[in-house]
Amino acid sequence: MTSSKINSVIIILFICTISLSFGSISCKNDFITNQAALFVFGDSLFEAGNNNYFDSLPGFRSNFWPYGKTTFQFPTGRVSNGRTMIDFIAEDAWLPLLPPNLQPGYSSSQLTYGLNFATTAAGVFAATFPGNSKDLGTQLSSFKNATQVLRSKLGDAEARRVISKAVYLFHIGANDYQYPFFANTTTITTATKERFVDFVIGNTTNFVEELYKMGARKFGFLSLGPYGCTPGMSITDPTKIGSCFEPVSELINLHNQEFPKVLRRLERQLSGFKYSLHDFHTSLLQRINNPSRYGFKQGKMACCGSGPLRGVNTCGYRNGPSQGYQLCENADDYIFFDSSHLTEKAHGQIAELIWSGSSNITSPYNLKTLFGL
Repeated sequence: MTSSKINSVIIILFICTISLSFGSISCKNDFITNQAALFVFGDSLFEAGNNNYFDSLPGFRSNFWPYGKTTFQFPTGRVSNGRTMIDFIAEDAWLPLLPPNLQPGYSSSQLTYGLNFATTAAGVFAATFPGNSKDLGTQLSSFKNATQVLRSKLGDAEARRVISKAVYLFHIGANDYQYPFFANTTTITTATKERFVDFVIGNTTNFVEELYKMGARKFGFLSLGPYGCTPGMSITDPTKIGSCFEPVSELINLHNQEFPKVLRRLERQLSGFKYSLHDFHTSLLQRINNPSRYGFKQGKMACCGSGPLRGVNTCGYRNGPSQGYQLCENADDYIFFDSSHLTEKAHGQIAELIWSGSSNITSPYNLKTLFGL
């Protein structure tokens, strides 16, 4: 296929997905695909706009300028200036942009391509940012509802084929480790750090095993990023501005140490279970510590926000008009768009490593290989 034809297909898929928000174009029966679907679960790293469609507080939404200003030129609910790594991966996989599952009006035929269940502030536990996110259990319930629609539209045999061939991509747990430091909870003080990490990983594992029982076989995971080193976390201790917030970093490091062991166990125990694990912690930390090597000018300061490192989460008057903010001229110079979320450029670089990265950063399969299995 020529480059112009490839671009045309991508543009058509883009239009069909975006138009669902406006109801101006019907794409219900225009595409029939044998491609593996992509179902996405997680938090704001993967958010495509679900928080726009339930009663989360305005501070947990990104449906206002300057979010979305670069590629879409309007706010979609993605917590970035443009596309996220999910959008890049969908394009690599010859899929349309995946709609958020709570978005009204997407057609049932789109389920054969996949769906995005991720919400901002989501965690493994329902008690993480309660009322402002959809926890992993709620996301699983929504997926079960989607499979019922698949079965009713496609029949049991074809629905089973879609489910078994699909790839299930996760990023979850970071908010569970950060939330206790922002809320007056005793989660960590009443449990050892190791036990708390075991709780998070154990609940994530239960979720994966439940999907496996439903017929899922191909899973993609990201290790948890260096969230103790985001602009927002780096100003938590006013005596150490610019330094990583160690209490969160320690929990994340423990998680990343233990989670690969669980995946290897699942691979041994579950017939047909295959997975991809991207070392997101390493790939992002490399960029934070050496931004110029990867084409950035700023590794620790956000493009949008206020205060030191623009680490105060006021981007777009997120917390009301009384709290102003600054906005950089060129988001491509920055790794972080706001206090804790990546720019489109950073998303694109990470997506490339998830999709086709070598085994030292994404293993035992990358997503490109996983989609082809």
